[in-house]
Amino acid sequence: MTATPDLPEVPAPLPWLEELPPREIVAALDRYIIGQAAAKKAIAIAIRNRWRRGQAPEGIRDEITPSNIILIGPTGVGKTEIARRIARLAGAPFLKVEASKFTEVGYVGRDVESMIRELVDTAISLVRAEREDEVFSQAESGATERLLDLLLPAVVEEEGDEDLSERRKASREKLRVMLLDGKLDDREVEIEVIPQRYPNPDAMRPPEGMEGPDFSFTDWLLEALPKKKKLRRAKVPLARRILEDEELRKLVDMDETVDEALDRVENHGIIFIDEIDKIAGEKSTSGGPDVSREGVQRDLLPIVEGSTVQTRYGYVRTDHILFVAAGAFHVSKPSDMIPELQGRFPIRVELDPLTEGDFVRILTEPENALTRQYQALVAAEGCTLEFTEDAIVEIARLARMANDRMENIGARRLHTVMSTLVEDLLFDLPDGSVRTIVIDGAAVKERLAKVVQDDDLRKYIL
Repeated sequence: MTATPDLPEVPAPLPWLEELPPREIVAALDRYIIGQAAAKKAIAIAIRNRWRRGQAPEGIRDEITPSNIILIGPTGVGKTEIARRIARLAGAPFLKVEASKFTEVGYVGRDVESMIRELVDTAISLVRAEREDEVFSQAESGATERLLDLLLPAVVEEEGDEDLSERRKASREKLRVMLLDGKLDDREVEIEVIPQRYPNPDAMRPPEGMEGPDFSFTDWLLEALPKKKKLRRAKVPLARRILEDEELRKLVDMDETVDEALDRVENHGIIFIDEIDKIAGEKSTSGGPDVSREGVQRDLLPIVEGSTVQTRYGYVRTDHILFVAAGAFHVSKPSDMIPELQGRFPIRVELDPLTEGDFVRILTEPENALTRQYQALVAAEGCTLEFTEDAIVEIARLARMANDRMENIGARRLHTVMSTLVEDLLFDLPDGSVRTIVIDGAAVKERLAKVVQDDDLRKYIL
């Protein structure tokens, strides 16, 4: 019996996470993240409150503001992983940014309002993809008809010649069947395409480190330039993709797409601000790179509390965007942030350090467990990889030991331990003759015990 069963079938992604009850939201996160029940509970409540606000009477709806959350805990315990999974499951505009990349207004670098602009871009891509999925069958049908026109060019038909018309219909239907069966994929056709014309990017690019303008001069120039089509020869599969893209652009109304995207940003948007502890700390008195830390915090205040930000697609209100911040706070502490910013994150959740038992669960329970990932890599070579239960326990023990003797990097230590464990296996695998490989506790000890205990080697390998 092994500790890693067959790979399960991954359920379809959830369309709208906030439509689920909090318990089901936590259950969705449990599929990928071990432990941290308090953080999952706070996130689930905050996300569900987005839906609850939408059901509230219109008179009080605007008064219900999101309760922003700050996650506090050492590195490698799941703060960023929670954000990654929320992004994949939410079905709403989501953006992850790092606070350390922002600078105070007036300094060279990104200003905090750029996160709203990026969130709008993400929302437009999300809504456009949804609308394209809805009309893809129509676009596919339209592209097929245009391809048939290219494969069977029209001819001048004599009036009343019904036989010729019938023969053309029969030939067209025969070509349609061959086209759909892929029998015409080797044929080339000539299609008219609009070449993408780009101005000199160096002339349009802002100075390095500076934020670009909200108004895109490049986009305006591309719209203003005359669009001349040119003939291009392409094989049928490539021609089909080009024609499908053109049909999708015709079927999707970008004005409506932008309007819906802006509405989703304002009412369902989520921004995860990672490494917020990097902008906390005592104000620097000697200048240098830390001089804008407090300035970034002040710039964050109106964005988090609620303000209006100008984007290239229009103005966006941030009053109802949910902000989730996270930080390890090894050097600084949450109270080092300016009081006003602390008040913008009323819900604080401390994540628990991971134990050896948590490592065992991380290696076996999640759908994307490391053991399953390496099984999939080995399966690509036509082999089967199995981990016994005592091997899983030994890997967890060595990871915990390495964290105790060196820097505690949480679950990320499992990546280094597993990588070292299977390094020789992955190197020799294509030439090996063994089809089933079993890793037990003794093999783990033999491969890793000396590495962990050797003070000279452990800092380089683990």
